[in-house]
Amino acid sequence: MKKAKPRNYTTTLTVIKSSFSNFETSSIMGDQVALFHIPAGIQEAKEIPHTEDQQGNLLTPFRVGAVHYLNAAPLTYGLEDELWFDKPSTLAKLLRSDELDAALVSVAEVLFNDHYEVLDGTAIGSVGEVKSVILAHRKPIEEVREVYCDTASLTSVNLLRVILAERGLKPEFKALPSYDFESLPDFALLIGDPALDFVFSNHSHQILDMGSAWREMTGLPFVYGVWALRRGVDTFTLRRQLTAARQVGMSNLEHIVHTRTEYSEEFRREYFARYIHYSLGQEQKRGIAKFTELLRKHTGGPVYDTRFVQ
Repeated sequence: MKKAKPRNYTTTLTVIKSSFSNFETSSIMGDQVALFHIPAGIQEAKEIPHTEDQQGNLLTPFRVGAVHYLNAAPLTYGLEDELWFDKPSTLAKLLRSDELDAALVSVAEVLFNDHYEVLDGTAIGSVGEVKSVILAHRKPIEEVREVYCDTASLTSVNLLRVILAERGLKPEFKALPSYDFESLPDFALLIGDPALDFVFSNHSHQILDMGSAWREMTGLPFVYGVWALRRGVDTFTLRRQLTAARQVGMSNLEHIVHTRTEYSEEFRREYFARYIHYSLGQEQKRGIAKFTELLRKHTGGPVYDTRFVQ
């Protein structure tokens, strides 16, 4: 797997170092999956060594992974050169095999595996429409018998599962063979860039936005991604750095909007302002608790309570 060189790295590192040195953890505890595909050049990891202590490496000695998606940019701003980038499912495997100490992963990974603590105050979520996690359907939802899913995000698949189950629907879930829109099945769970591509395309499907469906069903926000920290590792310093990174990223949203290239600048600005939220407060925790409750109700397997650490 390759590391990604950040944009304007020298300037960014100077800014983030300054912010970290003056940052107090308590200042950010107020009020997002795979939502985008891995860019070309980012390869799947097989083994991740401990990084050597190098001058300017804010995360040493920790091994930290993240998704290189637009929605994660405010949480990784200035740290790009120190992170291992991959899709959420691969990051989860690396955490389980002790090859990473922390990673930005789907919240379902934490709920299904009792090996992690979750960084408090920071998440990727929505309070309604999310735009980039959708069920595209040609037939009425009540007629669903099978759904073809992008399996990169454990959270998105299980979110759809509980939403349908609450409506009395229990279809078979299958892996989506391709993102060929011309041959898209009658029911397809799309996430990230392909979901947005589809929304903006000339298509004949109807769209059920997963964030909107969850909000309408529960009245709560939904959390898609969290910083998962391996238990048994002293991550106090790392937690401070990751929490500070969120503050720096949120302070530089306009720079992120201007320098990223996905879709139009107008859409990127609207995406951050309207659809994606980065807080993990009491309402978001209520959303996680409700998701936990529904997973226990509809999956039958062990689902664990979330342990938050500051």
